[in-house]
Amino acid sequence: MSRIASILLPMPLPEAFDYAEPEGMDLAVGDQVAAPLGPRLLRGVVVALRDATGGNRPLKPVEGKLEDPALPEHTLEFIQWAARYSVDAPGAPLAIALRGARAPRPKPVKIVEPTGVQPARSTPARAKVLAAAAEQRLAPADLARAAGVSAGVVKGLIDEGALAVRLIEAEAGFPAPDLSRAGAPLNASQAAAAEALTGAVRAGGFGVTLLDGVTGSGKTEVYLEAAAAALAADPEAQVLIMLPEIALTQAVIARVAQRFGAPPGEWHSDVAPPARRRVWESVAAGRCRIVVGARSALFLPFRKLKLIVVDEEHDGSYKQEDGFIYQARDLAVVRGKIEDAQVILASATPSLETLRNAEAGRYRWLRLSARHGAAELPDVELVDLRETPPDTGRWLSPPLVQAMTETLARGEQVLLFLNRRGYAPLVLCRACGERMCAPDTDSWLVEHRYTGRLVCHLTGFSMMKPDKCPHCGAKDSLVSIGPGVERVEEEARLLFPQARIAVFSSDTLFDAREARRLVEAMEAGEIDILVATQAAAKGHNFPNLTLVGVVDADLGLRGGDLRAGERTYQLLAQATGRAGRHERPGRALLQTYAPEHPVMQALQAQDRDAFVEAEMAERELAGLPPFGRLGAIILSGEDPAALEAFAQAMAQAAPNTEGVEVYGPADAPLALVRGRRRKRFLVRADRTVDLSAYLAAWRARVKPPASIRVAIDVDPYSFL
Repeated sequence: MSRIASILLPMPLPEAFDYAEPEGMDLAVGDQVAAPLGPRLLRGVVVALRDATGGNRPLKPVEGKLEDPALPEHTLEFIQWAARYSVDAPGAPLAIALRGARAPRPKPVKIVEPTGVQPARSTPARAKVLAAAAEQRLAPADLARAAGVSAGVVKGLIDEGALAVRLIEAEAGFPAPDLSRAGAPLNASQAAAAEALTGAVRAGGFGVTLLDGVTGSGKTEVYLEAAAAALAADPEAQVLIMLPEIALTQAVIARVAQRFGAPPGEWHSDVAPPARRRVWESVAAGRCRIVVGARSALFLPFRKLKLIVVDEEHDGSYKQEDGFIYQARDLAVVRGKIEDAQVILASATPSLETLRNAEAGRYRWLRLSARHGAAELPDVELVDLRETPPDTGRWLSPPLVQAMTETLARGEQVLLFLNRRGYAPLVLCRACGERMCAPDTDSWLVEHRYTGRLVCHLTGFSMMKPDKCPHCGAKDSLVSIGPGVERVEEEARLLFPQARIAVFSSDTLFDAREARRLVEAMEAGEIDILVATQAAAKGHNFPNLTLVGVVDADLGLRGGDLRAGERTYQLLAQATGRAGRHERPGRALLQTYAPEHPVMQALQAQDRDAFVEAEMAERELAGLPPFGRLGAIILSGEDPAALEAFAQAMAQAAPNTEGVEVYGPADAPLALVRGRRRKRFLVRADRTVDLSAYLAAWRARVKPPASIRVAIDVDPYSFL
């Protein structure tokens, strides 16, 4: 009997489409196929098969079955769950899952091998080449380097027929981890945590553990022991280690390679497409047993995923804000449940949601309360800028400059932390007061003095800094307001002209390997002062760094949203935690205009528990996460009148449900982006309410005009 194949396409379509299975194709759920959609032929995935019954309308046949690996059953289940939870089309997460499958395959590798033919003329250089070629198959340039000769010697032997060039397929898999290698020495606290984690992994089944350790306590060494246990318990087991920042991947990859004697698969946006294809296929085939990657690694087609580690689980970078909107930390727990795997959430400053789950007993809670070895937590001091302000036009206060002077005199390193890219966050005209904004967007242009450009960090728009005001025409009237990392670096160079200074920011480091080179230079003591954004504020270990200066500790508290205090505490605790991670004591100075703020007081006292208790009490009183749920609906359109009309119609269509409060519609704080006006609804719901189902039901009640876009964000982190 013929069958009908339901095929999910990686497009924003509401459901899978039905196609006829051609005779003899023998499809299975998870197979990748080519399916027609209108005049196009698209890659899709079979999600269901059923027998065809009489009376069905004629269906287009599947064009062909692709040779690419099928998506495992658990991967498909995860994709469909993620779409339902996020109230989005299932094709959106599928597109992420197929990203590696659609990348080009690595090109064949050119190698040189001996033919057995003796060269007409023998020389010592030629003899070296032939000996090296007999030992290993190398590319011509690599063979010349291995033999210590010029490329011309290799070419001569090829021309004479003594060597032959052959194309071979690039290596498909990854070296197997060496499980006989010993891990790093652990202190008593680490050993106890490692024993608990390895026990849970060996027992099998699903479970979530919060690995809660102060900065420098050695959490990485602990979870690598759990990874070793997972790999040893099952020869097919796979491990995923997730990181929030691409800049962190190289350091963790190096530690994984050192622990297991083999490099893991690397997965993030900076990985070249052919390398991405290699990782994707190796994961699907079970030939890559450890993956280190960013949030999208969660959608890889693991055959037998047995452990997921979410490092720095509190980090806001795990929230994907564009396209398919999701929180990777939360989805990691769901994927662990679907795969029947263990999940480790590691952090020195856990999110309130994770702490609440640990307090309620839903997660196991392991604590590392002391730093590894002889290292101690740094002393934290508040610099009240109302009492000791910087000089006019400067941003570093006298106490911070004095501390830097003393630190550099001892031959130690300084980190100046400011979570603001560029030179200045605002450029305005002294003559007319015009603020330079991106075209069709309510976003200020940030000056980048290195490149001489004004850049919108929201849309990517950039322009050369003009010599006159575009609004009033006044020449040389544009002034830079406020500091960015480039401006702080400029001031540090003026104050310490002999110091070796570098900037660590996504504007100055263009890929993960460049970031790793800068980190290695800092570790080697080749940098005296590092001026950095949050990219350097977590996960790195600089042995000689003893002073951290936070230039604007109040920055994250401005503009406010419900997580402003939590996020500021986490970020500054991580930044100050870079100091004193080895034998030398550390010190952190936080410049603030609000030293009495509870966040600043908690940081100075290093009393996280008191801060968490107060923050939890406020959230519980308001019914906000983790005691309630939030959802956002963002509407956008080019015509303000049409947008307002649809927003009012949508407000009228909101389901009336107990335990749900709807706020809006209201203009978004960023009311204009890329020429589109924006309005927002905010939904607060009790924990007992299925918020995803509520939002899906609401959206189904209205049909937006073609000119209006509707985006749904479950558990929003941005309120702009």
